Amino acid sequence: MTTTTDTPTPQGRVLPVTDLSLVVLVGASGSGKSTFARRHFTPTEVISSDFCRGLVADDENDQSASRDAFDVLHYIAGKRLAAGRRTVVDATSVQRDARRQLIDLARQYDVLPIAIVLDVPEEVCAERNAARPDRADLPRRVVRRHTRELRASLRHLEREGFRKVHVLRGVEEVERATVVTEKRFNDLTHLTGPFDIVGDVHGCSAELEALLTKLGYADGVHPEGRTAVFVGDLVDRGPDSPGVLRRVMAMVKSGNALCVPGNHENKFGRYLRGRQVQHTHGLAETVEQMAGESEEFRAEVREFVDGLVSHYVLDGGRLVVCHAGLPEKYHGRTSGRVRSHALYGDTTGETDEFGLPVRYPWAEDYRGRAAVVYGHTPVPEATWLNNTICLDTGAVFGGKLTALRWPERELVDVPARKVWYEPVRPLRTEAPGGQDGRPLDLADVHGRRVVETRHAGRVSVREENAAAALEVMSRFAIDPRLLPYLPPTMAPTATSRLDGYLEHPVEAFEEYRQDGVARVVCEEKHMGSRAVALVCRDADAATRRFGVEGPTGSLCTRTGRPFFDDDALTEEILGRLRTAVGEAGLWDRLETDWLLLDAELMPWSLKASGLLRSQYAAVGAASGAVLPDVLAALDGAAARGVEVRDLLDRQRERADAAAAFTRAYRRYCWTTDGLDGVRLAPFQILAVQGRSLAGLPHDEQLALLDRLVAHDATGLLRTTRRLYVDTADPESVRAGVDWWLEMTGRGGEGMVVKPVGALVRGETGRPVQPGIKVRGREYLRIVYGPEYTRPENLTRLRDRHLHHKRSLAIREYALGLEALDRLAGGEPLWRVHEPVFAVLALESEPVDPRL
Repeated sequence: MTTTTDTPTPQGRVLPVTDLSLVVLVGASGSGKSTFARRHFTPTEVISSDFCRGLVADDENDQSASRDAFDVLHYIAGKRLAAGRRTVVDATSVQRDARRQLIDLARQYDVLPIAIVLDVPEEVCAERNAARPDRADLPRRVVRRHTRELRASLRHLEREGFRKVHVLRGVEEVERATVVTEKRFNDLTHLTGPFDIVGDVHGCSAELEALLTKLGYADGVHPEGRTAVFVGDLVDRGPDSPGVLRRVMAMVKSGNALCVPGNHENKFGRYLRGRQVQHTHGLAETVEQMAGESEEFRAEVREFVDGLVSHYVLDGGRLVVCHAGLPEKYHGRTSGRVRSHALYGDTTGETDEFGLPVRYPWAEDYRGRAAVVYGHTPVPEATWLNNTICLDTGAVFGGKLTALRWPERELVDVPARKVWYEPVRPLRTEAPGGQDGRPLDLADVHGRRVVETRHAGRVSVREENAAAALEVMSRFAIDPRLLPYLPPTMAPTATSRLDGYLEHPVEAFEEYRQDGVARVVCEEKHMGSRAVALVCRDADAATRRFGVEGPTGSLCTRTGRPFFDDDALTEEILGRLRTAVGEAGLWDRLETDWLLLDAELMPWSLKASGLLRSQYAAVGAASGAVLPDVLAALDGAAARGVEVRDLLDRQRERADAAAAFTRAYRRYCWTTDGLDGVRLAPFQILAVQGRSLAGLPHDEQLALLDRLVAHDATGLLRTTRRLYVDTADPESVRAGVDWWLEMTGRGGEGMVVKPVGALVRGETGRPVQPGIKVRGREYLRIVYGPEYTRPENLTRLRDRHLHHKRSLAIREYALGLEALDRLAGGEPLWRVHEPVFAVLALESEPVDPRL
């Protein structure tokens, strides 16, 4: 039990109160608890029993409602504590049973229970109650009983479980007291590193010195100001525990290191305090080595071990370091249960064939945002599992001593000099988890969700949209391990008011000019299907990074479906891409063994588009089959003198439109045989190992892709033509319009206008549209029908309600960027899939598919 006493000052008593705690005000009715609470805590922190009584009975003094009132109070307090918010209970709490329920509540949520006692004379309490109209009838005996129960409790509050007890005696002491908020010992969120987190040392001082040197430390100090963090188990089993302690203690004392306790320090500390402990699991070696040390050093070690904090929350809450691992619900919490889990982990109650406890695989279920770095259980290799990593790589057992550089997520290790201690259980040949141990769970995507993105804040996904996406993902999508990204929908340009045009480049150029984007690139829009290609250098790279056996990547549609039922065709395309990447030297240039491409796969007919076949093609076929007979009949009628001129002109116009539709349709569909006739036009490298390239300017992107296409000897890859436009220069804008007219006039689909600078923000700070599509006049016949260019049809179509489509494009773009950032950062599959799944879910929102 730890009790921190308050500090008297000439101005009054200073009461330290932990930021996350359950504060219980203890005092008789009329002692001034509510006034004290209002003075020292925010209104939302305080839960009053009187207020809760009023909630359930409309009368704050109706004592018959007390049971229900305290049920409400405990419920609200529990919700606040679960959310990590300090909570102050304003009730008399003079009875032990009432306090016991509150102490149990604090233990349930692993926070500190703190008592602030207002010991005010009975006469003062009685006078205050008499002065209040709602308390005037309160019998004096009630106040007398409260005071008696309070005085009887003072000696026992600490034994009851309160970690801090502040007793204020008398009215003056209550009125002059000051409450100050203190941080939890484990809250080091203000320390942002960079850090070097070192795994279990176990007395291997030579290996520790070698690792520190390799990390760049000289005599325990890093020239770049990095901080070492030790995950515990400094002692036992190895040859020089005193040497390890001397080094780590000096680094901690000088501010160059942090250290959390391991179970071996915990046991050694009990030995140093004279407790009875068994000299097993390496303690005997440490005791023998410490026998030659001075009593002064032993005292320093005892003080150091006693002062170690169970775990630390670092880097703004992004990093948690402990010895044996820690589920998210315990992060930043303070209780015996939290300390026990941080020291020993959790076990299933079973033992393995070596007689050792079977540990509960908490990391497999971990879904926390903070990376948890720990040790305790030796593994042959340190590998990430659901944003957790174990750094105990068995140095004392002949393995290696490993450190993690944070935030770089880079592993550094040195080999053990020898087997210093024979393990009871041999090191496993495989580390737990790894890439195959990153399970997805229904709870990760089910129901309404809010995804935090770096580029657009919070993006909401409705439950019904999530259900539709789940149907697609579970039934049709490729292996989720090979689906790290889905491309966003693309916004069309603002509707043109020029005669005969529904879309025109002028509006796109003007929009970017108003957004402050001076330079844009116009990219040829290939009429095909959006494709995402994940290309790995070889099968080993695919297994190593994505945890798959066999495939060397993937090729999927914008909804995550495979393009080909035949896996061999997919592998053949990936093989051609892989060869071109190698010939272009991009593996080495980009320092990667995998890359993710955004591309267009042609012809359009490769993807079975129901809209294309059932609606648009049917329109063209019907028109082509019927109109010649109609025209022949009308010509015959006109020859006989029947007045059908207007009708004949109208039908000839329809026939011309149908012919134009057929020509437009046929440009984008052709017969393929295997990969003969298949073309792929890459237009962006999305990510490579360790970094997202979504922010790479488009001119640099296209230069890399030109190099890739130039080294393709198979004819698969096609160049994306482009033109750069200055949105503030009328001549440059005119050249962009002419380029679009020329390209669409000879049958091209149109173009996509993008900011050259890629990730560009407007004046509001939010991203501007990443790309605006401007489709050609003839191509739009496929979308809107053969006769869409008739003036009355254009007038109707110009009211297209583009706002929702453009909003959707920005939200999906932000989600895509978030997925790429998480992928490049090595985050677990469920974290990468959260924004990927959200993109698919947003595609279920009701938007006109023609946009």
